[in-house]
Parts: sequence; structure tokens; C-alpha cells
Amino acid sequence: MLNRRSLRAKVLQTVYAYNVSDNKNIKFFEKQLLKNVEEVSEMYIWMLNLLDEVAAHVLEDTENRARKFLPSEKDKLMTTKLDTNTFIESLRRNDDYHRLVRKYKVDWNYDPEIVRSIFLKLVDSEEYMQYLQTEDRSIAEEKNIIRYIFRNIILKSSEVEQAFDAKYINWYVDNEVLKALVTKTFKNFSSENPHENKLADLTPNWREDKIFILELFSHTIRHAEEYEEMIADKTKNWDVERIALMDILIMRMALVEFEHFSTIPVKVTMNEYIELAKSYSSKRSSTFINGVLDKILMEMKEKGRIHKHGRGLIN
Repeated sequence: MLNRRSLRAKVLQTVYAYNVSDNKNIKFFEKQLLKNVEEVSEMYIWMLNLLDEVAAHVLEDTENRARKFLPSEKDKLMTTKLDTNTFIESLRRNDDYHRLVRKYKVDWNYDPEIVRSIFLKLVDSEEYMQYLQTEDRSIAEEKNIIRYIFRNIILKSSEVEQAFDAKYINWYVDNEVLKALVTKTFKNFSSENPHENKLADLTPNWREDKIFILELFSHTIRHAEEYEEMIADKTKNWDVERIALMDILIMRMALVEFEHFSTIPVKVTMNEYIELAKSYSSKRSSTFINGVLDKILMEMKEKGRIHKHGRGLIN
């Protein structure tokens, strides 16, 4: 799921887009930020639907094998068991799943070869042969073959990777979150009663997280000049114009959290943005950002600008 670090990365991407754009309409970029988060949910439903379609493809495959004049021994072993897989059946009876499939207009018929290629790899596996011979239809047991399809075939499929990359600009950034959401779904679907099985939540608490990302974005934009002056004051030995834009944006976001998010501990903020620097900036950026933020933080504390309460203690 999208944790706070993932959400901070989404905000950072949007702040960067705002800074390099001629469009300075904050509301426009707020909508883009929410859309970028929503796309993770969309990718998640497309992936679940791919599992659904692969399971359904067994009906066509079995029918084609039955038409053969001289079916092979393998043909005779094939059944439609996968289409009635307990996990898949539970997914198909999930109201949220159907609602989101309709909302995102999910339909793998636009490229049926993807479903077919995944299924062909599946039927050539020992795991599938073992599955067809297993009599246990409990959801705990039935999830194993679906988990195998996801981890060992779909995630290794160049066709699937190309399809998602073509649809979503942030695919390479978000695919780890996508994996986590599907894995969480396997864990959530543990009841034999389909109505008790829930899709994975996109974030731990979207109501709070939505407020967090919108406020973090808007404050980072509105306090840009003030915070960049503070950064410039602590980097006098540097040519400010040569400091990477991403480093400046990361520090601006951290300063926003120091001053405007009273329940987030200073140490958490420091750690989060140092980690973001490792992923989104140069190799030396994390050390540089750590040093600059330490100096600014000390000054902000002296001026009484840091106010933390609850679990968010200043130290």
C-alpha cells in the first residue's frame, strides 16, 4: 500500500512538475497529485482483473482441446478447475472489485495475447499440473496457484510490463506498491465466506493521508521563497544555482513538515527526506541535505518556530 514515504514521493514529483512548468495554478497540480495517487488504485484493479481473465481463459483452452481429433494425454488432464478457483470466485463476488472495474473501464480484450501468453506459460508448469490434481478447494490452498501466477509468471512477463508502462507514466515508481497491494489482497482473502474478504486499502487512512499530501504540497509551494532564502543562507559556500533542484525541493518539503505538521516528529521528517534524496537525487545529496537541514533546524528551534505535540516530540 501507499505508506507516508510513498505519498511524500508523490508530492515531490508534483512539486517538481509545478516548478518546471509555466502553469502556476496550484489547484491544477493538486488535482494532478490526487490523480497520481488514484492511478495506483487503477493499476491494482487492472492487475487483479488480469488474474481473473487468466483463470477464465481456461474455458476457451479446454474447449479448444476438446475439439482435437486425437487429444494428447496432457489434453485429457486439462479441466476448467481454475475458472472456479475459490480465490477467483471470491474476487468475482466482491462488490468493490466490480465497482472499480467499471470505474476504471478495465478490459484486457484490448490485447488478448497478454492473457493467452500468461496462460500458456502456466499450463507448461509443474505447479499447474499439481494444482489440477489437488482435491483441496479451501481458499487457503487455492490461493497458492494464483499467487504462483502472479509472482512467477505475471511479474516476470515483459508483455505485462510493457502494457503497464504504456498506460502509466509512473509504472516503474509504483510497481513495488502494486506488488504490496496484491500481496495484501492474498492475505485479506482468507475467509471461505466471500463477503468477508476485502480488497487491500490504498493507504492506511485515506481521509487523513489526503489532507496530508494536499497540505504538504500547498505549503511547499506557498513558502517557496521563504524556505529557499533559509537554504541559501546555510549554503553560502555553495553556488545556489548549482544546487540540484531536486535537493532544494526535498529540503523545502522537510522544512514544511518541521514547521507546519505538529504531530510528525522531527527525526521522522529527517529520516524520510534523507531516504527520498537517496532515491530521487544524486549519491551525495543525502549527506548534503542532512547537513543543511540540521543547521536550519537548529536555528528554527532557537527562534521558537518548531511546535510539536503528542507523539511528535521536537527531539
